[in-house]
Amino acid sequence: YNDGGTIASMVILMDSTLQSLTTDYEILVIDDGSTDQSRSVLRTLEKIIPRLRVIYHEANRGYGVALRTGFASATKEWIFYTDGDFQYDVTEAAKLVAFISDNVDVVQGFKIKRLDPLHRILIGKAYQYLMKFLFWLPIRDVDCDFRLIRRRVFERVHLEYDSGVICLEMVKKMHLAGCRFVEVPVSHYFRTYGKSQFFIFPRVFRVGCDILRLWWQLVVKSGRI
Repeated sequence: YNDGGTIASMVILMDSTLQSLTTDYEILVIDDGSTDQSRSVLRTLEKIIPRLRVIYHEANRGYGVALRTGFASATKEWIFYTDGDFQYDVTEAAKLVAFISDNVDVVQGFKIKRLDPLHRILIGKAYQYLMKFLFWLPIRDVDCDFRLIRRRVFERVHLEYDSGVICLEMVKKMHLAGCRFVEVPVSHYFRTYGKSQFFIFPRVFRVGCDILRLWWQLVVKSGRI
């Protein structure tokens, strides 16, 4: 959403990286109702990158909806995803691909060092510890949206949330479904364009309510507390 200043570089680098790894790939971009120049940029990219497929939401429907659209639209055996703000280096997707094996369902990145304003680093650390405690998560960085997932995982894991809580929902449901994780360190960078859509009070409040509802569904009602 509104990543018009970064999305072109990301798509071009992703295409170059995938060309070095395989001949069988696709690139999906989910534009979640952007109001900046994103759509103009994406329409230009569609003309020059044959493997690119863009899906446009006519209105901003939320991070969770964008992810579900992408997962449902993907056609290859493995799905790599990340955000459009370029805080992760998409060329490092190759590091995740190196860990593909018959014994792995999810290759999960974790930030070597989070490069954000101090308040976001502190909030992020508090969030990580609290979520790991509440949900008994098997990974160190649930907030790292740099993942490679075997597509058939989504035959067992059905996602429902529209907000960013979908990442917490996804990791916990994968854990409950017996998915096998491997973790890989990845780089994290300062945001160079746009601003986070998270730190707005109504959104933070909704996310808090979603976390409590998810905890009740996946921990309390499942008898895991």
